Amino acid sequence: MIQRIQSVFLFLIAIAMICVLFLPIWSKTDTDGQQYVLNAFSLAAISTPDATGATPAPVSKSTIVIAILAILAALVALYEIFQYKNRLTQMKLGFLNTLLLAGLMGSCFYYVSYVGEDMVKGAGRGEYEAGFYFPLIALALNALANRFIRKDEQLVRSVDRLR
Repeated sequence: MIQRIQSVFLFLIAIAMICVLFLPIWSKTDTDGQQYVLNAFSLAAISTPDATGATPAPVSKSTIVIAILAILAALVALYEIFQYKNRLTQMKLGFLNTLLLAGLMGSCFYYVSYVGEDMVKGAGRGEYEAGFYFPLIALALNALANRFIRKDEQLVRSVDRLR
């Protein structure tokens, strides 16, 4: 179970999704010097006092969809590890995880491109942080895990033909 390479890839997917939950995804500074940060739970301004010493009213939007998709992708990957006796179920779960990861990347792009750019006025596109790249890494790891699961299934079927 754990000694198979696809189990390692699936475990790394779960770790990558946990990293998405705790690392910032995108940040941008507006024309007033206010910095906005997108993470898995919210797109919010970091409150810093201005020149007069007053802190501006916090502006925040919920991005809980990103957190839900990341948690679901991590749970599916962990569940997929323990389905090692049924490779067809593992392949179906791998496809489901691909859809979840694609939805996660799409929601990240949506919040960065549309919600973030409309909320934060300023020059430039902002900076992509470390949390933005983990879904891409997880998608590549998922493709590798699916490839090795399919390879195991083909090996078992070829041995069955010889009997």
